[in-house]
Amino acid sequence: MSAESLGVAVIGAGMAGRAHAAGYRSATTAYGPGLPEIRLVAIADLNPQFAQDTARRFGYERAETSWQAIAAAPDIDIVSVVVANHLHREVVEGLLAAGKHVLCEKPFAPTIEDAEAMVTAADAAPGLVTGVGFTFRRSPAISGIREQVESGAIGKPMHFNGHYWCDYGNNPNGPMSWRYKGGPGSGALADIGSHIVDTGEYLYGPIESVSGAVLSTYITERALPAGAAVGHGAAELSDVREPVENEDLVTFTARFVSGATGTFSASRVTHGLPNSLGFELFTAGGAATFDLVRPGEFGFSDSSVTGATGGYRQVLVGPAHPYLAGGMAMDFPGVNYGQNDLFVFQARAFLEQVAGVEDSLPPCPSFAHGVHNLRLLQAVVDSAADGGREVKVG
Repeated sequence: MSAESLGVAVIGAGMAGRAHAAGYRSATTAYGPGLPEIRLVAIADLNPQFAQDTARRFGYERAETSWQAIAAAPDIDIVSVVVANHLHREVVEGLLAAGKHVLCEKPFAPTIEDAEAMVTAADAAPGLVTGVGFTFRRSPAISGIREQVESGAIGKPMHFNGHYWCDYGNNPNGPMSWRYKGGPGSGALADIGSHIVDTGEYLYGPIESVSGAVLSTYITERALPAGAAVGHGAAELSDVREPVENEDLVTFTARFVSGATGTFSASRVTHGLPNSLGFELFTAGGAATFDLVRPGEFGFSDSSVTGATGGYRQVLVGPAHPYLAGGMAMDFPGVNYGQNDLFVFQARAFLEQVAGVEDSLPPCPSFAHGVHNLRLLQAVVDSAADGGREVKVG
């Protein structure tokens, strides 16, 4: 692409929307040259105060109150869509029709039908770049473990045990939001389970079937907020209560195409764990562990050290691992990073895709991958609905 500059916008000024906005702001400070001028143009949100505050905080030129205003703006080229899942299709199709490059948050869509329609819309606009935001693929620790698995250095994959445990839904007095609506599979499975499932496939390759799925709901109704609420934040409650329509907890087992076994759980009601994505993986010749609570390290074991000092060792992530060299201002061993930095790496990768930068970062997962992720989640829902039977991933 030969554009002298690229204009960026974010639709959605909630918790994740702010992370995208901040990511684009810092993306030009990471890694080497090659990008054109990046203009931070607009933040859109139905709540004008949210849009204005996010635009002010992260240096965007203006605030808008509709996605249509973003689609119609001639000074915007790239858009992150970070709104409630059920709105993705309408917004993404409208942006593609308006000639915008689109990075859409996960889960990709509320239904497979909607997701396939979004892929069709992208295919009808071949000059546009699209992607889905699975940010944990940008973790230096997780990607460092992946290098060890893919190289074959620790042997054939055998078992992946992954979880994403959060407590944002643990308080029964937390306000009702779109996250608690939508039917089986649209709760913890879609919201956070989509991340740990994608992480498992990022490390071990595609999953071919799931079984033993259980969806559980423990808090069955919530009060509507009296006013606007952002993300998982507390809010003043009204006297109106509505039923929770989806699951607080999901567990299931999986079979990878490679023959490895997976065990997964995702929960939004884990007391005392606000944001814990973690896993243990075991291969024929080694093992690794990771927990987002300590993002700058991972546990690792192989046969290179035996005897009295053998076993697991702590690996501190540094410039020798993916993303850190040039990705941070202090890219020095022992200088840590956090989840917010992953959005910077993701934003930089998407900007490089659009600009056609050579020797670029790994591209964002495609819309087609977003459909695959939804098919996998649907297989979990189908397994749970039928007593845990094995279901092939479509």
